Amino acid sequence: MDELRVRAATAEDLDTVLAFWKVAAEGTSISDDRAGVERLVARDPEALILAEREGEVVGTVIAGFDGWRCHLYRLAVHPDHRRQGIGSALLGAAEERFTALGGRRADAMVLQRNATAQHAWRAAGYGPEERWRRWVKPLGA
Repeated sequence: MDELRVRAATAEDLDTVLAFWKVAAEGTSISDDRAGVERLVARDPEALILAEREGEVVGTVIAGFDGWRCHLYRLAVHPDHRRQGIGSALLGAAEERFTALGGRRADAMVLQRNATAQHAWRAAGYGPEERWRRWVKPLGA
C-alpha cells in the first residue's frame, strides 16, 4: 500500500475538495461551494484535513473547534479507497487536533439514512446521542 499523507488543506486545494465531495461524500450541504469552504479555511486553516495517496485526495474530514465543542463534518473517503484505514487516520488526526486545543468531547454529523457511515462511526467509538435533536434554520434566505 502506498504511503498515506494527512495534512491540512490550503486555499489551492479547495476546487479539488469540492469535486472530491461530489464523488465521495453522502448528501450535500448549503456550504458546499467555493465561498463556504474558503471561509472555513480562512477562519481556521487547520480545520479541513485531507488524506492523500500519490498526490491524490482520497479522504477528508472537517474538524471544527469553536472553543467550547469539537465538531466533525464531511468525513469522506473515496469509494475506491475505503476499508484501508483512511477514515481512521483522518479521525485520529482530528482527535489529536481537538485534544491539543483543549477539547473534551467530539460530535459528528451523520445522516440517519447512511447506514455505512453509521457503522464506520460506531467502529471508531462514536455513538448516537438520543437526548438531543439538531435544530436548524437557514440564514439569509
